[in-house]
Amino acid sequence: MRSILLVFLLVFSLSSFAQWKSYKLTSSGDTLNRVDKINRKWGPWKLHYDQVRGEPGYEEEGWFEKDRKEGEWRLFTLMGDLVGIEYYKWGLKDSICRYFTKDGALRLEQSWRALNPDKEYDTLEIEDPDKFNTYRTVVVKNEGAAIKHGIWKYYDPQTGRVIRSELYTLGKLEEEAKAPVTTEKKPVAKPKEVIEFEKKNSGKKRVRYKDGSTGG
Repeated sequence: MRSILLVFLLVFSLSSFAQWKSYKLTSSGDTLNRVDKINRKWGPWKLHYDQVRGEPGYEEEGWFEKDRKEGEWRLFTLMGDLVGIEYYKWGLKDSICRYFTKDGALRLEQSWRALNPDKEYDTLEIEDPDKFNTYRTVVVKNEGAAIKHGIWKYYDPQTGRVIRSELYTLGKLEEEAKAPVTTEKKPVAKPKEVIEFEKKNSGKKRVRYKDGSTGG
């Protein structure tokens, strides 16, 4: 009975790998960077970027669906420090994206709205400036990219204070405000995303993986 089960698991595993044109295999047997038979990225991916012209290298980890980034993506330094959390929809930035220093202090929050790239026009809900807490639907011509929509906040990593904010409506800068400058330094609590990351990865080694391919 046990041998039959092992054979079944082996056949199931091979058939799962066979649907991918290429992939990377982690030390735990999980597949990463999967490409299907028509060259579309699927599932969990890890992207690596080397240092170029003085810009530091970094890595991204997240999920692809039909060759488009989807959901939460995390950005790391090449040393493994969490420095950004981005959200994607239809392969475009969407919602609140946060960026941190190497020490884990919040330095920037961006607000994005993704427009469905499969449509020539899309609709968005925006607040009516003449009526408090009232929203209206607007039709937007799709230019094939995410648009700035909402409040962008710039932080002083040493104090945690907002030093500048920008309000965007459908990509247009509505207003910009600067916070009072202070020289006082206070202990800054790390964002919960950074704390959770450090707890989960405390003492862990970085995942190793190798290439795999079923041929093309």
